[in-house]
Amino acid sequence: MTNFVQTTVILASYLILGACGPDAQTSREDVPARVVAQKAQRVAETSMVEAIGTARAATAAELYPEAAGLVTAVRFTAGDYVQSGAPLVQLDDRREQLAVRLASVAVAEADQLLGRYRRIEDTGALSASQIEAGVTALQSAQIELEQAKVALADRTVRAPFTGHMGIPQIDRGDRVTPTTLIGTIDDRTRLFVDFPAPEAAFEQLRSGAIVSLVPYSDPARTIDARVEAVDSSIAADTRSFTVRTVIANRNDAYRPGMSFRANFASPGRTLPAVPESAIIWGGDGSYIWAVRSGVARRVPMTIAARRDGLVLFNGALQSGDRIIVEGVQKVREGQRVELVARNAPPAQQAVVRAAGQGK
Repeated sequence: MTNFVQTTVILASYLILGACGPDAQTSREDVPARVVAQKAQRVAETSMVEAIGTARAATAAELYPEAAGLVTAVRFTAGDYVQSGAPLVQLDDRREQLAVRLASVAVAEADQLLGRYRRIEDTGALSASQIEAGVTALQSAQIELEQAKVALADRTVRAPFTGHMGIPQIDRGDRVTPTTLIGTIDDRTRLFVDFPAPEAAFEQLRSGAIVSLVPYSDPARTIDARVEAVDSSIAADTRSFTVRTVIANRNDAYRPGMSFRANFASPGRTLPAVPESAIIWGGDGSYIWAVRSGVARRVPMTIAARRDGLVLFNGALQSGDRIIVEGVQKVREGQRVELVARNAPPAQQAVVRAAGQGK
């Protein structure tokens, strides 16, 4: 009886081993794996570039006197908002006023003389050359009067445009020359923010492009600034160029000289991209499964960047490759695959009950 049982067990073992033989293994490998695959997207690699920019007023000037002299009045203080043409500094102008009066007398005298010449012109008592000399004398006196008025006007330093004044650099009683700085004025209703940008971004940062600026005085705030102009050349030593952006300085919140952090995206290479679920990690690195002629092929790859659930990578893809994004754990090298559609999420069913109806 014992020998019969042993014989039966041995025969059953042979039957089980036979069922697990090469033919059965081949049968299982012939069954295609059901997977979801898609073509790799082509996405531009983008790197965020940060630069430091400095603000300057859209219009700014340093003020110098046109002539040397003694300062008799300073008519502005730091921070004053002045209109174009407003007097800022007065120099001693007594001599210039006398010169204007003297030139006015000369004009009046030349005009009277020419008038007498005109009254007797028809009598023949005067030659044509004498009358011409009278006209020339009047014109010369008028020019000297205009010159005297210009010299008198130069004794007053006026605002060249509407804006805010800086700190006065002179005081009443100072003696100044045309090289003496009186002060500064700037119109800061608009600010230019200049910053250096790398050569790779030259095509992107054209006039009209938008750049994000973050003031160091208010790091929580981001300002969208428009590119006003770009430099015409690249600096050979730094391989960069200057970009000028413009912002509206509402409520006079910023000052010339303030620092801003400029942020913008610099496009790079265009790379294939797949969902993160398609990436598999092995002992020799990461790889993906590509479907070629209905068969799964392992494609080694290196990750270049990640963006919004996608992985940008470098890998030897072939034209027409479809990348397996679901079912990656079910396939082996050379296995046949069956492409299926991605399962849609089940529809939500809503139940409407009348008011007061029990749940």
